[in-house]
Amino acid sequence: MDSKAFTVRTMTIEDYEGLRALWMTIRGFGIRSIDDSREGVERFLKRNPETSVVAVAKDGAVVGGILCGHDGRRGCLYHVCVREDHRRNGIGKAMVVYCMNALKEEKINKVSLIAFTVNDVGNAFWNRIGWTRREDLNYYDFTLNEANITAFNQ
Repeated sequence: MDSKAFTVRTMTIEDYEGLRALWMTIRGFGIRSIDDSREGVERFLKRNPETSVVAVAKDGAVVGGILCGHDGRRGCLYHVCVREDHRRNGIGKAMVVYCMNALKEEKINKVSLIAFTVNDVGNAFWNRIGWTRREDLNYYDFTLNEANITAFNQ
């Protein structure tokens, strides 16, 4: 597949249905009931209007996406995904580059992401494009809203 087979552009809330449909095709993908609802994604995009991205195929289907935002100091990538039949064609890397450039425009100098240790495909991708796995820290979570449950695609 050549790079003309898809377009990478800033995500809008109008992309939500296609993005959610993509998420549902990815085995092992965790979707949160509140954060990943249309309202949750819309809230995220309002806070980060220029940094999230979708990859769209010529037929209009969303074949990749990244929720990307920052807190004014550090950027973070969430839900990085490419439709399985479109992987290894440069879509993931093109989306990451797009996000990195958007974050640079906003004067963000460091970016992080979380990849589950069992996500062999994702971890291989991040290693291949030059990201560094941190072994000098622990990652902690604290849940403020127990109603925001995660369901994993089978």
